[in-house]
Amino acid sequence: MPAELKSQERARTGADIPARAGAGLKADHVAAILETRADIGFFEVHAENYMGAGGPPHRQLEAIRERYPLSLHGVGLSIGGEGALDREHLGRLAELNRRYEPGLFSEHLAWSTHDTVYYNDLLPVPYDRATLDRVCDHIDQVQETVGRRMLLENPSTYIAFAHSTMNELEFLTEITRRTGCGLLLDVNNVFVSSTNHARSPEAYLDDFPMEAVGEIHLGGHAPDLDDEGRPLLIDAHDRAVDAAVWRLYECVIRRHGAVPTLIEWDNDVPCWDVLFAQAEEADRILARASSARLRQAG
Repeated sequence: MPAELKSQERARTGADIPARAGAGLKADHVAAILETRADIGFFEVHAENYMGAGGPPHRQLEAIRERYPLSLHGVGLSIGGEGALDREHLGRLAELNRRYEPGLFSEHLAWSTHDTVYYNDLLPVPYDRATLDRVCDHIDQVQETVGRRMLLENPSTYIAFAHSTMNELEFLTEITRRTGCGLLLDVNNVFVSSTNHARSPEAYLDDFPMEAVGEIHLGGHAPDLDDEGRPLLIDAHDRAVDAAVWRLYECVIRRHGAVPTLIEWDNDVPCWDVLFAQAEEADRILARASSARLRQAG
């Protein structure tokens, strides 16, 4: 661990999550992680991968949990969906929280179900009063059932709804005010959405309600073009963090201080050494920012 982080590693944390870099846990990496005793802040798992009662996934996760803090990240609850939350899914999510006692628990501002159909994607919501009321009701239900505070992740978006009556930051801020939930700031999502909508990511981050942020995500995106030949970015999670995203992240940390930071790499997953190197880069940025803030304070 960088020396500069030792005195601040528990600043702005959830339970036992240090304000250091972590990585998404992949089954193929578990042996290398345990063998090398990797010096990393925490691991994050997708809740839906562990909703069975037992078997190899749970044995691996138990071995990791004995040595490292965990963050639990849900991707299938459909917080933004028009229908009621799936009570069985929510019950399994609550049980996972009880079983592994993660330091942080998060979900997406998105929807992925309609009636009995499940879509293998995280779809955007319009930012209007009806959606706000529904999302807040769903978050209240989640936090009451799970018995803990939830972090809500800002989305990556490719379209804007014509009938939205507020912007994304107004929407997120009002959600935190009404529900008491926290936020998960995905810096890559900010860059992707800002590029796709021809907006300034710096301006978005300047106004982001950082006082509610409990975790940060960093990931890779894939460049593409839309039908009119304009730049389009896809939140692919299939490559290293882009240099522009690293710069935005360092600006956030320098301004607001250390926050637990996850490296997401979910597709075309590399060997453990490559993923670990990305987490080490995030730790170096955290250490530099911490040193700068200490110098300013002195």
